[in-house]
Amino acid sequence: MALSMVINESLVARTFGTYTLQLFDVERNSILVPVLGVGLLIFAFLVNVSGNRLVGKFSLIMALAKVVGIAVFGIVTLWVAGNSFEVISVSAADTSPGSFLAALALAILAYKGFTTITNSGSEVVDPHRNVGRAIIISIAICVAIYLLVALGVYANLDLAAIVEAKDFALAEAARPAFGEFGLWFTVALAIVATASGLIASVFAVSRMLTMLTEMTLIPHRHFGMTGPIHQHLLVYTIVSAMALTIFFDLTRIAALGAIFYLIMDISIHWGVLRHLREEVHANPLILVTAIILDLVVLGAFLSIKAQTDVLVIFVAATALAAVFTGEWLFLKSRPNIQSHSPRGH
Repeated sequence: MALSMVINESLVARTFGTYTLQLFDVERNSILVPVLGVGLLIFAFLVNVSGNRLVGKFSLIMALAKVVGIAVFGIVTLWVAGNSFEVISVSAADTSPGSFLAALALAILAYKGFTTITNSGSEVVDPHRNVGRAIIISIAICVAIYLLVALGVYANLDLAAIVEAKDFALAEAARPAFGEFGLWFTVALAIVATASGLIASVFAVSRMLTMLTEMTLIPHRHFGMTGPIHQHLLVYTIVSAMALTIFFDLTRIAALGAIFYLIMDISIHWGVLRHLREEVHANPLILVTAIILDLVVLGAFLSIKAQTDVLVIFVAATALAAVFTGEWLFLKSRPNIQSHSPRGH
């Protein structure tokens, strides 16, 4: 899970750099893209080390700003287009079930932000009651916002224009409604969205890693650093995200994120099915169905990537092998590790 979230942080950071440079006459593959992404990661680190209250207030203000801003974008673009969706029609012959399922993998990645809530559960008031509610509310808001934005984009751009614009489809779709100001508007939205999302994600993953470290479920080294373990893990998280931001582009980071998230989802469902089903009163049918659906989507995505970008599969397989081997060796060296778990056996 931590690896999946670190990849997501690098994806957000790279998106920040990509969109910010639209304000200037700079090529899309400029070295300034990762430089700006690394800068945002440093900013996220500084905010997180400033304390929980600052993170909470900053995240709340930024979240409200981006939800309202994106909603305005969707409503205005639809209004300008006259609610016409003729341009979105596409021949069924242009798609295939495999391509659709592969695209679904990236769509699933778009909703993984709710894991930020679960990983920050200890910071939530009455978590047993409110975490579930927060997840449902956040997913509902995302569905509404994503649908509104998708309709706004497709109402103003045809399929060829969307493919050509690629990472900048929002900015292109905003031009008919906002003119040249549309570029500034979408860039501002991207900056707000990426900054707030990254800060919240760094906060959540560092808290989760701190908990796992204190339970001695993952290895930890200070490397000469002082201060609490939480700050050390903030550094490790940020440095890892920086490396991904520097060495991979948006497409590959998103692909890695989708692969790791689906594998993480399968692993968690399998773990609950085998070890916690009775304790948490989980429905086996739901767990098995989720595992099967994840496997189908993952298989389709890997099949497409094997044909278009096999390097992504190689990197993912290498990273997974390293993580699983390292964790297996670590847990094997501590035979009494289970005595530290919350279940006590």
